Amino acid sequence: MDKDNSKLSLRDSIKRATLCLIVIALVSASDQLSKLWIREHLALGESLPITDRLSLIYIGNTGSAFGLLANQTFLIIIISISALLFILLFLRYLSPATTLSIVSIGLIMGGAVGNLIDRLRFGYVTDFIYFRLWGNFHWPAFNIADAAITVGVFVLIYSFYRSGVFRKAYERNNRPQN
Repeated sequence: MDKDNSKLSLRDSIKRATLCLIVIALVSASDQLSKLWIREHLALGESLPITDRLSLIYIGNTGSAFGLLANQTFLIIIISISALLFILLFLRYLSPATTLSIVSIGLIMGGAVGNLIDRLRFGYVTDFIYFRLWGNFHWPAFNIADAAITVGVFVLIYSFYRSGVFRKAYERNNRPQN
């Protein structure tokens, strides 16, 4: 019986890893293809209006989110690789993992890989989606990788909420002390 459970566990691990790898591949490929299109069709700094609120613009971001750590490419690469390794360990020990949590981790990792490829190839990340929210307020330009990371983080938090992880942690931390 233990042998059957280990086979099930191995089979489940392979399914989880496969699903995660598929999401990573889809996100990083769509990110890289969209950035390639932008680099081939727009000059650096050039903007292509789509609607009155949405434009495509070719921006080379040497920083991280919102331009933080500008011109610190090596440091950002080290942080990105460390984060990817941490997420792999997290995925390995995530139990019980749901399909939703696996997909969210794939979104986060796929986005991180997409931006890491840019940093390694060009020393900057190609950002191109540009929104004007209201009045003269513009959201900083971003890309598909950034969107995947953001969505992945929120979906992972939601997945943890649904699985009761937060409740269990709260209950564990608020037990009466003897």
